[in-house]
Amino acid sequence: MVYAKERGTAHPARRAASPPDGDTGAMSETSPLPSALTIAGSDSGGAAGLQADLRTFLTCGVHGLVAVTAVTVQNTLGVHDRSDLPPHIVAGQIEAVAADMGVGAAKTGMLASAEIIEAVAGACDSAGIGRDAASPFVVDPVAASMHGQPLFDDAGLAALRELLLPRATVLTPNLDEVRLLTGITVTDRARMREAAIALHRLGPRYVLVKSGHLADDPQCVDILFDGETFTELTGPRFRTPHTHGAGDAMASALTAGLARGMTVERAAAFGKWFVTNAVEHSYPMGAKVGPVSAFWRLAAEDFPAP
Repeated sequence: MVYAKERGTAHPARRAASPPDGDTGAMSETSPLPSALTIAGSDSGGAAGLQADLRTFLTCGVHGLVAVTAVTVQNTLGVHDRSDLPPHIVAGQIEAVAADMGVGAAKTGMLASAEIIEAVAGACDSAGIGRDAASPFVVDPVAASMHGQPLFDDAGLAALRELLLPRATVLTPNLDEVRLLTGITVTDRARMREAAIALHRLGPRYVLVKSGHLADDPQCVDILFDGETFTELTGPRFRTPHTHGAGDAMASALTAGLARGMTVERAAAFGKWFVTNAVEHSYPMGAKVGPVSAFWRLAAEDFPAP
């Protein structure tokens, strides 16, 4: 994968700073392509959900696998309807791709219900995905849409805490999800650290508290905690309304890094680098909040002129 060059398109991109490990995601012709699995819902607007995960995987140099959990009817105005898949179909997708293609790392997004969460936990155990298994497991605890609509009920939240958090290699909540999981309302970085400690006690190996919603902080400082050490991941805060899919992009870039063999610390820094550029290059789409962009990772087209 090569960085985008300036070009005269509707959404021009610039050459980004080098990623934290110096690895641009270029593929070797001899080594097998790493794979990453997203277990998530579909966003018909294409800004978030499995669509955001798959394009992030692609532009981070990994082959994307998918287990669809739900299909939403949404656009920039809101989530208007949804249909959840049967839990055994969700589990079957995980088991099928893991058995045949292998899973370098996996992440979750919208899981829709307690029954689906239970099925995902069992399928991941069978497939060797989890904090103590061969394939790292990133749990992005998507509990509400960006428009505020809840994406599962109290039983689903309890199943998330009890079944998935203890299986997580990395937990990646935003501040709204921190409040749902711990009852802590985060208003500053000190409270972010307090929340990270509380979340770590629920079982994940690492906690990455995302600060995108801490609007009063002039910087966007995410906090990674391993039970002993806090690491601050610092980036600029861009004054743009177009941030749909930012959390998905960071978690899926982190997952891609893990699939490529990075340590959790390196993968978290890689995810921060990716989402910072994605937010900087975000664009309007529809009536309200537009998506963060992966276009900045594309090379200039060399398609010959007619």
